[in-house]
Amino acid sequence: MADLEIRNLHVRAEDKEILRGVDLAVNKGEIHALMGPNGSGKSTLANVIMGRPDLEVTEGQIIFKGEDITEADPDERARMGLFMAFQYPVAVPGVTVSKYLRTVLNAHREARGEEPISLKEFRQTVQAAMELMQVPRDFANRYLNDGFSGGEKKRMEVLQLALLRPEIAILDETDSGLDIDALRIVAEGVNAVAGPEMGVLIITHYQRILHLVKPQFVHVLYQGKIVKEGGPELVAELEQKGYGWIREEVEAAA
Repeated sequence: MADLEIRNLHVRAEDKEILRGVDLAVNKGEIHALMGPNGSGKSTLANVIMGRPDLEVTEGQIIFKGEDITEADPDERARMGLFMAFQYPVAVPGVTVSKYLRTVLNAHREARGEEPISLKEFRQTVQAAMELMQVPRDFANRYLNDGFSGGEKKRMEVLQLALLRPEIAILDETDSGLDIDALRIVAEGVNAVAGPEMGVLIITHYQRILHLVKPQFVHVLYQGKIVKEGGPELVAELEQKGYGWIREEVEAAA
């Protein structure tokens, strides 16, 4: 059984069916890319994996570490080792990055039955993560995402990834709105923390991040279903042809 397994997942939002039988398996140590045109259901899949309450699972299961988490709340999923970097991170004026990170880190430690992290250890841990992610030290004293540029918000998400070291990380459109320099820094951060103890699912419309973070497995979502799967060669084919041929194949098979 895979570490994260999506079985025949059907999802509705506001009486509209968005996902129509998605099957997907992600293991620690693997990097997957989920691609597809706008409106295909990519972000819906990411959000339903993390337990967004306004999405209704009408059929299928989400299995994580052998446990059915289809009905689990978002906090429980996060404590179990799921992480999602959001496409549009929310600003929290009045809460510093440092305070937020320590709160999140302690919540995960508590879930594992560990003592809260000491201030000294926390500062050392955050400093090491910031150096790894190429984040300036003054970042820690700023209010969370308040006045952050698009690139800074994405680096904040990847900084959390470096601190929490989840078992499965979902990166939803992490490359959107980034210039090439910011994209390179984010990609280097992902590559620095990805490894045998972490599986990564990169959700993207474009191919450019996949030139920097190399997936072993590529899946194409179209009209709420995964209709094509392959390796890195599929990224190159989509870059060359676009998504039109996917639509033609689906319509021809109907």
